[in-house]
Amino acid sequence: MLLRSIISLKSDGGIEIEHLFERKSYFPYPKPVALLKLLINSFEEKEGYILDFFSGSATTAHAVMQLNAEDGGNRKFIMVQLPEKTDEKSEACKAGYSNICEIGKERIRRAGRKIKEDAGLAADTLDIGFRCLRLSDSNMENVYYRPDEVTQDMVPSLLGNIKPDRTPEDLLFQVMLELGILLSSPVKEELIDGKKVFDVADNYLLACFDDNVTDETVKAIAQRKPYYAVFRDSCMASDSVATNFEQIFKAYSPNTVRKVL
Repeated sequence: MLLRSIISLKSDGGIEIEHLFERKSYFPYPKPVALLKLLINSFEEKEGYILDFFSGSATTAHAVMQLNAEDGGNRKFIMVQLPEKTDEKSEACKAGYSNICEIGKERIRRAGRKIKEDAGLAADTLDIGFRCLRLSDSNMENVYYRPDEVTQDMVPSLLGNIKPDRTPEDLLFQVMLELGILLSSPVKEELIDGKKVFDVADNYLLACFDDNVTDETVKAIAQRKPYYAVFRDSCMASDSVATNFEQIFKAYSPNTVRKVL
């Protein structure tokens, strides 16, 4: 009996990505979506996480979204890929895709839009969104000095404990990892007493990293009674706010777990 390998078709994988990228082949030898669907569908569960440690052009993500559209599943994907640079002479590099990760992200966007367009009534509940995270070193400043090595002129540089190039989003995802909150959790931004606050998983975590946080800001957040509340130490408007912080939470939301970076 003859067995035909679906891996051998340039076929399927190459043609699929060329269709998505307007007849241009930006990635060599991509896996066929049909193969990944076959492997994923070998599990009876229609939920769970599909992990690809060598995601390349993100065929696995494409297959997960396609399969969810076909059988109403709620599978999620985690794609891992080193930011391997594309050849400077390649069509991908000329088109602005400086590394393989950029090709994968764009493929997920394009494939998701196409799948949703073709999904009909299923499109209303089909999730094609994704979140892109990059590994980095700690957001916190490194301190290598013993007390007797600290001089007066060094004090200004030691006032902040967070690296100056880090964004509030960087701090938020660090906190989510530390607290064991899923990185896929919904995140909303809102203003509370004029300060930007991240609301994670519907009030499970409220995090504020803005400057000049006042007693009123702390009170407004405490009154929301989140499970976790996180602030930056340096964001307090004054020493009195830092002093009153615990008392405000004890008065309005004593069960909230507080954390100050």
